[in-house]
Amino acid sequence: MGSCHQAAGRGCGSGAAPVRGECITGMDAVVEPTAEPLSNRVLDHIGENIFRCFQCLKCSAGCPLADEFDLMPNQIMRSLQLGDAEVLKSRAIWLCSSCYTCATRCPQGIDVTGVMDALRMEAHARGVTAAIPEIDRFNLLFLRFVHRFGRLPELLFLLAYNLLRGQPLRDMALGWRMIKRGKLKLLPRFAHTPKTVQVVERPRDKVAYFPGCAAHSSAVEYDLTARTSAAALEIELIEPPGWTCCGAGAAHASDRTMAHEMPMRTMATIERMGIDTVTSPCSNCFARLKVAEHSAVDDASALDRVKVVTGHAYQGSVKVQHLLDTLLDRAGLATIAQRVRRPLAGLRVACYYGCLITRPSQVTGADNPEYPMKMDNLLQALGAETVGWSYKTDCCGASLSVTQTPLSLKMSRKVVVDAQECGAEAVATMCPMCHLNLDARQPEMELETPIPILQATQFMSLAFGFGAKGARLGQNIVDPRPLLGLKNLLD
Repeated sequence: MGSCHQAAGRGCGSGAAPVRGECITGMDAVVEPTAEPLSNRVLDHIGENIFRCFQCLKCSAGCPLADEFDLMPNQIMRSLQLGDAEVLKSRAIWLCSSCYTCATRCPQGIDVTGVMDALRMEAHARGVTAAIPEIDRFNLLFLRFVHRFGRLPELLFLLAYNLLRGQPLRDMALGWRMIKRGKLKLLPRFAHTPKTVQVVERPRDKVAYFPGCAAHSSAVEYDLTARTSAAALEIELIEPPGWTCCGAGAAHASDRTMAHEMPMRTMATIERMGIDTVTSPCSNCFARLKVAEHSAVDDASALDRVKVVTGHAYQGSVKVQHLLDTLLDRAGLATIAQRVRRPLAGLRVACYYGCLITRPSQVTGADNPEYPMKMDNLLQALGAETVGWSYKTDCCGASLSVTQTPLSLKMSRKVVVDAQECGAEAVATMCPMCHLNLDARQPEMELETPIPILQATQFMSLAFGFGAKGARLGQNIVDPRPLLGLKNLLD
């Protein structure tokens, strides 16, 4: 790398392991110096001109994983500007959790997260070995399982991934806790995009419901209470026949066209049903569907693939919402408050939005992506008191919970502890992955006092009078019933 990140203010010693900001030469992979400049490849992949970056450092200052990176996000951008292909060997491009904090805070509006994705794809294209192989294996195995089954069979996938890592008993305690609560299914489900679809009656009165792969397994309590709460508010959710996995983070880290095609398959089905809106309770699914709505209709290759699979030329008419927005837009806070039968009075709740409900705001349209209030307003309508806190949209670690567990635990523990320090007695989420990391992983956090983590729809079911059984409280890993009993919120 020559002087190796002179612009980043670091020289390079020899023989030592790379640390943040230092050069990363001397690794096994060899990057072809005569290949097309990476800046051009990034432009081709995602349409971003990285020369607009003027090194303001906001991406690095806000990155929740910056302390773990060998190169800070701004240093990666500078490497690209300098034509330094050694950046393809960096740990940072694999460790990035795709939280979009960098992209949200960039004053130039550069999709730094997309740059990370583009570099992972380019590393594959040039034969550069992934700096963190277990993350690369996770993505590739994830996509292999989805192509085989149509949806991700979580238990089977995790068993296969642990075998691939040579750790077949890894996370056995966690798995057993979840199996006992009916949150992991032993047998996989198969799904295939249908060629023929019936148009539904009164489609404008209905909302297509994309539950996501976790809904029938690790997030079953979320799925069931989402359906119950929507029905109580007279919102008719219709699950599209043969919906398939959106691709999640594995697809957009591996193949841009695939990342567009996978959610558009189901969106094409919804379009054929005559429904103009799809909602998802899963933040990751929402993000992939929203990206498809926002930009994938310009991807001719993805549209061609969708037509081959579905027999339908997708027109891009389907609008995408997160379940939170659907509840508020279709019912409204006043109607939600009127439906309450058992107010959550005296309960202090921290509302945790995570990364993808609001970010990136250029795609989600969120008016306040870093300090949202919609879930707070929802919980307040149910009678709860919500606490102000600074970790509302901090990253919990996402799928790093599987591939880099100690690091993810560190991130999610910060969220939980900060909620407690701000006076919260419980935390509300609206994301399967966030809930898994904060609830199911909580026994590994070694907290002085556990704190219940509930999906907002569980709080809704409770406030609407469906009781502990209707709210599926027995399926949470950290049992919320003792706290709710003390608050006189249970029969």
